[in-house]
Amino acid sequence: MADRLVRGLGAGGWRTMAFEPFRYGVEICRLAGDHFLLIELGPLELDIERRFKVHALMLWFEAHALPGMRELTPGIRSLQIHYDAQHLPMAELLRHVDGATEALVHSDDLSVPSRIVYLPLSWDDEACRLAIEKYTQSVRPDAPWCPSNLEFIRRINGLKDIEAVRDIVFAASYLVMGLGDVYLGAPVATPLDPRHRLVTTKYNPARTWTAENSVGIGGAYLCVYGMEGPGGYQFVGRTLQMWNRYRQTDAFTRPWLLRFFDQIRFYPVSALELQQIRRDFPLGNYPLKIEETNFKLADYNRFLQQHSSAITHFQNRRQTAFAEELAQWKRDGQLTYQQDEIVDPLDKHEELPEGMTGIDSPVSGSVWRLLVEQGDRVAVGDAVMILESMKMEIEIHATQAGGVSKIIKQQGSSVIAGQTLLWLSDGEL
Repeated sequence: MADRLVRGLGAGGWRTMAFEPFRYGVEICRLAGDHFLLIELGPLELDIERRFKVHALMLWFEAHALPGMRELTPGIRSLQIHYDAQHLPMAELLRHVDGATEALVHSDDLSVPSRIVYLPLSWDDEACRLAIEKYTQSVRPDAPWCPSNLEFIRRINGLKDIEAVRDIVFAASYLVMGLGDVYLGAPVATPLDPRHRLVTTKYNPARTWTAENSVGIGGAYLCVYGMEGPGGYQFVGRTLQMWNRYRQTDAFTRPWLLRFFDQIRFYPVSALELQQIRRDFPLGNYPLKIEETNFKLADYNRFLQQHSSAITHFQNRRQTAFAEELAQWKRDGQLTYQQDEIVDPLDKHEELPEGMTGIDSPVSGSVWRLLVEQGDRVAVGDAVMILESMKMEIEIHATQAGGVSKIIKQQGSSVIAGQTLLWLSDGEL
């Protein structure tokens, strides 16, 4: 009999329970509260074989569900089981886990359903460039990944030019290992061929804005942003929707597009073409090419063995380039980043003259965009500038009609709540 470590929140720490030996790579089971069991396979690292085992385990539980099992949530190296502890004792559930691993370990030819999904990609899309421009202006102008994420990806992976980055992205088959990475239907994917795995650091600090369905690389993973919001992955382009807010279509039999163990393959389109595709696709007017197949673990392991020498060469070159990049950051003082703090919350500008009205900032942040110039006339409610704060864009509006007499906070300036942004005259300038 083997000891199984089970951690219970109300059990006073670790306690051991004896069951038949776990097989199939399962290292530990943890109680996650009183209604969840977390099964973990191996260390915290990227391993497609380990993710395959998690997926096969999930499919087995779906086919052999016990009364009281409510939901299965897979991770990259883990599987969480939501169960009703009043109807399904933990001991019985753990024996079921042992039965699952026993069945899978004796299977001669493990395979799981997989689809090859072809997605359009607008390379270096204008929406991605706008997000980088915002970040450069408002967050960190000297970041190593600015002004071009693609150049940064090239440099940190030791590739000869940006075209080599492009060739890899369009040649790769990205295996969907997770879904809902923070955002709606957002896939976490990595190339099946290790020679296609471009590795990057993430933005530090994060971007305050990312366009919906931007495609980026962070660490060794690729993600398609399911919705507009902040982010930190290095951009390669933009694609179509991962989530359909409107209706079911041939592609959207559920609100999310992709499934676990789908293989994403990109094909190039222009930014203009993508705009039309994005209008048509949620309505079911842009058909996707999808091929049904199976992912066989034995075939994949044979592929890795056949190309082991080339894979090792690629990984060594990438590791050398990555180390050189970090060493350069150390020399330039860019390895860590600390934002300058504004100490004095009070304005140092002259007092507000008679006949002028000050427009103050309601929040702390920075000026993203000026919408007026000195001398312009504005009406009540007109937007005069846009602030960025806490990953949001906030419009500042004129509180009265008048002329813009003086702009105190210029584009890119930091502001504190209560500081005056500009002066409006009560009458003609």
